[in-house]
Amino acid sequence: MGSGAGERGWAERRPVLFPFLLSLFCLALSEQIRYRIPEEMPEGSVVGNLAKDLRLSVHELPTRKLRVSSEKPYFTVSSESGELLVSSRLDREQICGKKPACALEFEAVAENPLNFYHVSVEIEDVNDHTPKFMQNSFELQISESTLPGTRFILEVAEDADIGLNSLQTYKLSLSPSFSLINKEKQDGSKYPELVLEKPLDREQQGYHRLVLTASDRGDPPLSGTTELRIQVTDANDNPPVFSQDVYRVSIGENVPPGTTVLQVSATDQDEGVNSEITYSFYRTGQVFGLNSKNGEITTLNTLDFEEIKEYSIVVEGRDGGGLVAQCTVEINIQDENDNRPDVTFHSLVEMILENAVPGTLIALIKIHDRDSGENGEVNCRLEGEVPFQIISSSKNSYKLVTDGTLDREQTPEYNVTITATDKGKPPLSTSTSVTLHITDVNDNAPVFHQTSYVVHVAENNPPGASIAQVSASDPDLGPNSHISYSIVASDLEPRALSSYVSVSAQSGVVFAQRAFDHEQLRAFELTLQARDHGSPALSANVSLRVLVGDRNDNAPRVLYPALGPDGSALFDMVPRAAQPGYLVTKVVAVDADSGHNAWLSYHVLQASEPGLFSVGLRTGEVRTARALGDRDAARQRLLVAVRDGGQPPLSATATLLLVFADSLQEALPDLSDHSEPTDPQAELQFYLVVALALISVLFLLAVILAVALHLRHSSSPAAWGCFQPGVCVKSGPVVPPNYSEGTLPYSYNLCVAHTGKTEFNFLKCNEQLSSGQDVLCGDSSGALFPLCNSSESTSHPETLTAQAPPNTDWRFSQAQRPGTSGSQNGDETGTWPNNQFDTEMLQAMILASASEAADGSSTLGGSAGTMGLSARYGPQFTLQHVPDYRQNVYIPGSNATLTNAAGKRDGKAPAGGNGNKKKSGKKEKK
Repeated sequence: MGSGAGERGWAERRPVLFPFLLSLFCLALSEQIRYRIPEEMPEGSVVGNLAKDLRLSVHELPTRKLRVSSEKPYFTVSSESGELLVSSRLDREQICGKKPACALEFEAVAENPLNFYHVSVEIEDVNDHTPKFMQNSFELQISESTLPGTRFILEVAEDADIGLNSLQTYKLSLSPSFSLINKEKQDGSKYPELVLEKPLDREQQGYHRLVLTASDRGDPPLSGTTELRIQVTDANDNPPVFSQDVYRVSIGENVPPGTTVLQVSATDQDEGVNSEITYSFYRTGQVFGLNSKNGEITTLNTLDFEEIKEYSIVVEGRDGGGLVAQCTVEINIQDENDNRPDVTFHSLVEMILENAVPGTLIALIKIHDRDSGENGEVNCRLEGEVPFQIISSSKNSYKLVTDGTLDREQTPEYNVTITATDKGKPPLSTSTSVTLHITDVNDNAPVFHQTSYVVHVAENNPPGASIAQVSASDPDLGPNSHISYSIVASDLEPRALSSYVSVSAQSGVVFAQRAFDHEQLRAFELTLQARDHGSPALSANVSLRVLVGDRNDNAPRVLYPALGPDGSALFDMVPRAAQPGYLVTKVVAVDADSGHNAWLSYHVLQASEPGLFSVGLRTGEVRTARALGDRDAARQRLLVAVRDGGQPPLSATATLLLVFADSLQEALPDLSDHSEPTDPQAELQFYLVVALALISVLFLLAVILAVALHLRHSSSPAAWGCFQPGVCVKSGPVVPPNYSEGTLPYSYNLCVAHTGKTEFNFLKCNEQLSSGQDVLCGDSSGALFPLCNSSESTSHPETLTAQAPPNTDWRFSQAQRPGTSGSQNGDETGTWPNNQFDTEMLQAMILASASEAADGSSTLGGSAGTMGLSARYGPQFTLQHVPDYRQNVYIPGSNATLTNAAGKRDGKAPAGGNGNKKKSGKKEKK
């Protein structure tokens, strides 16, 4: 558990200060503050300045939090002034009844530090109750033979007040026949007696109405009245006489119903009916019963000393003639040990910190027993082995304090049982349990479930998907155990980190913010932190390494043969006398993936003449499988599929147009004669367009003819220069070669003049040509067209320079070619390089070879044995380190690939410098 410097200082001073503070605290509890107020004060009335009497300043009130701790909220403390205020109605009669002294006792609680103060508020009686009779009128029968001086006990009035405010005197309205005497019982209560002053005569006045008034001596005095109706009956000379005027008896409170309390007895000296006495209660009671024949009094209900300690009953004895005698029965209830002690917790501390020092006050305990004497004396003790103890502070008050160190992680709560036992015989006890919850302190740092994490993620993962989850736990509670996850470090760029991954602060799930690409990023490492929400917060770090795995997501890319700008396919010429095994061309492809995903194989997917050509499985070399037959078409179409080794495999196709011919003139008809069938709807539209075009042409011809006839007589012969035969001139804009799209580094234009001699050489046209000679220019598709120059027709064509065939100095011997496809006679199945670095450099080397081949000022390779790679990638990349894939680069106009044999290929002489390879639909000048 954590502790600060301030706590350590307190722990050092505690042995000296604690006894001194404890003595002051006990002194504060023993002193009692007393106030005296009248009852029925309005709510909000000030009883006294409690803060001032406790020697607390107004500035301390917000921090001390002075308040009242009592069972009923009669009072409250003002948080601003510290005055004790009345918070509910104070009815002395309801609170204390007839007790001569009425006081409310409670504790005032102050915090920081926690102290308790005993406060007693005495409630003074106010004359707020009027004496009241139970009935508005009552009747009294008196025989006319009653002698003067006879006394009759009348109904008493009730006054809830005490002292002078209670009932004091009775008065009777003026009457010549009756008077009133005020008498007092042993308990101090008053009751009236009616005295007959002179004999009654029923024949003269048979009914008397008198007013009985009961008054108190309050300020101002209050009074109540009732009507006394006296009926004069016929003569009955002797009234009943009880053996005692007052009967007194004591009985235990727990006697069962039906128990005999006592028996009253009265006699009458008359005879006959006038001597028969009937007993009855002057008022109907619900606690005791009376036998009307023999005067026996019994209990009807259970008696309770704590509710009523004494009963006073008036019993009447009436003879047959109507004469009545009365006596008083006083019954005292004796206390028995029938009430168990009550245990009440006051100011129970809700938050018990696990680093609380021993002696910390937890709660104030009050013990109350309704019994009296020894039956109400109580002892209190603590049950079980718990790190707490009970200390007596005052009468029936105890303090519950800590008595040892607490650790919430070991014991988060304690069930404390307190037993209170009285001293009665037999003793009664009460056990009360309270659950004390220990409040957590942030003393444990989060702990990850693993020391480090490694996760494998395949590339092309969906953005936003979870790739891993880290988890940590904290044995603390509440905010101290709430963990937030974050990324605190990474080997990625800080700006790019948020675009790659993110972590959920609540769950620790790591999400990919983008799709990973194995070709760009192989692996990266993150440092994740788990931090709790305590104060101060504690944290822990863990490393997460993400390995991006390769997927077969890149299809093979065909570098050669490439399509022209208009999407047309390349064509190659094959000599008709080509023997089996003749190298026609080579399909060059690369794959951006790694490992088996980049291991390429070549297959013939479709051929015009199956079996005429074969393709090397690993080299991509297209060779003749047999000699050309008489029935074989001169124009052949070959569809080659390039498939990688991934699962599932991806593939690309290359279309080769092959023409068996010995010269270009022989190949041109075959190239131009390949119309494609059209659907009937397209033919119908075509005919409509042609018809409309013919009509427009006829109209334009008529207009041109008219203009030509008009100009024939007015213009010079030079105006017809454009209609004369022209020569080859500078062509229009040439599309630059795009090597990134797979076009070859050599292109050519073919020009044919009308001199009767046709040359099929690589030509390099000058920047300008005169238009004096008719020249036909042909593009790579083999189409011939005339070029017209607007200059004078007397110009002469300039010299056309033929480009020399490629130099053979850069070619390498068969032994200098490492790799799977370097040997013609080797095993085509080969073995793919296991080193992933070699695989990537292989792809870059093929692209570099194609780019260097496009440089007209140098041969492929730059320097012997390096293929130009040392100049581009550094001297460490030479032919002795990487496989040679230059045989995948095909040089148009030659049957040779990049090999060491200068004039031989497969044991055959090269076809010479004449171009045997054309590109359809593409015009370029190098």
